[in-house]
Amino acid sequence: MLKDETCKFLNIDYLKTGNKKQIKAYITLTENKILEKLSAYDPILVGTIPIHIDIASSDLDIICYVKDMVEFSQTLGLHFRNKAGFTISENSVLKSTKANFFIDGFEFEIFGQNIPTIEQYAYRHMLIEDRLLREKGELFRIEIIKLKKQGIKTEPAFAHLLGLKGNPFEALLQFESDKCHD
Repeated sequence: MLKDETCKFLNIDYLKTGNKKQIKAYITLTENKILEKLSAYDPILVGTIPIHIDIASSDLDIICYVKDMVEFSQTLGLHFRNKAGFTISENSVLKSTKANFFIDGFEFEIFGQNIPTIEQYAYRHMLIEDRLLREKGELFRIEIIKLKKQGIKTEPAFAHLLGLKGNPFEALLQFESDKCHD
């Protein structure tokens, strides 16, 4: 296992000492037992809020390792169908199921795929982005946020600033190093 900063994302405790939005996210996640309700699916909080490049419209993204999509859909419905804006959808291309809803002013997106969470693109990209943000410093982070505020998605924003060509989701993977494993 790596002993560096990136392994911290496997547990949300790092949010307790983060910025105001991260602390609020921690409180919302723990008070509503979101990760506990999803524990059978190895959930990991990913996206822009954990790495502090979120904008006002950023949501809380949780990825899950799902072997049985029907059971997963039932679990999502059981725990979250009464939440504001609840929707559930399937993506046949990604072979995934996704639920969206709102709690405490946060939009949640719960994404399930039959790929271990630490191998899913969202987690791998977040590790890469976190490392690049630490390496390139505060001005780089500010530039990413500026691009996001202009409507550019996270991976394309990184690809633009790094001068990467082609599919930004694939291109970012060239920066991948070791991953965290239990």
